[in-house]
Amino acid sequence: MNKLRFSVQILFTIFTNGYVYGFLKGKIYQGPFKYTCVPGLNCYSCPGAVASCPIGALQALLNQQGFHIPFSALGFFFLFGSLLGRFVCGWLCPFGLVQDLLHKIPIFRKRKRLPLHPILKYGKYAVLFLLVCVGSLFLFGGFAKVPAFCKYLCPSGTLFGALPLLSTNPLLRSQAGGLFLWKLGILLLILFLSIKVYRPFCQYLCPLGAIYGWFNRFSLLQIHLENERCTSCGACEKACPLSLSVQEISCSPECIRCGKCTQACPNRCLHFTMKSNEDSHK
Repeated sequence: MNKLRFSVQILFTIFTNGYVYGFLKGKIYQGPFKYTCVPGLNCYSCPGAVASCPIGALQALLNQQGFHIPFSALGFFFLFGSLLGRFVCGWLCPFGLVQDLLHKIPIFRKRKRLPLHPILKYGKYAVLFLLVCVGSLFLFGGFAKVPAFCKYLCPSGTLFGALPLLSTNPLLRSQAGGLFLWKLGILLLILFLSIKVYRPFCQYLCPLGAIYGWFNRFSLLQIHLENERCTSCGACEKACPLSLSVQEISCSPECIRCGKCTQACPNRCLHFTMKSNEDSHK
């Protein structure tokens, strides 16, 4: 399961950020695929990105003059959320892969959560509401609408977009100022935390995770528990990188469906299934 997941993460990252010419020349791909979104974070400004980020698309729609309900972005979230839930976070997000790789570095005593986790986990909902929604509609940027999450916070955009562009464009480097240093500081903090704490950005700040988490309980893809075979040994809870209980696995908004619990269970009580199949067992 771990090898399969890692392979999918690598392949999906290459597929969605495979515009090699963009990385070499510092040019942003602007072809027809850029009008489509991929499920995970995928900065529009990344020179290798061949498609767009759904959070960026949502902000762009909210940034339009006047108020328009962003039906296309909401439909996109409903489609992938109702199909996969936070499986997107665990398997299809390039920045999630970066955090996974950093957490494998064998230094520091590893932690699954930060202190005050029960409070901090709501940070991603605050980011979604204040930066993505309110920030795009009203007061940020001197009463002008701006994509506040992308502009002030998103570490994925800094890593995959800003840094590659600055490395190949002297003019951009000369114009980089306080805002870039602010975002670089956020990126470095998150990358450093990722070595010690499992996926801190996903757990505490990612608005995309907040959206997909709402769908976990009723998405089509689930991790099904066969209660009659479970011996309550706790192996799945020990293996879970997010420290979820067996009752929380799959249905909790925090579960990214990495599959480690399914591999750890000695009685094979946990397995991926489609919800229709799960219902047939009841």
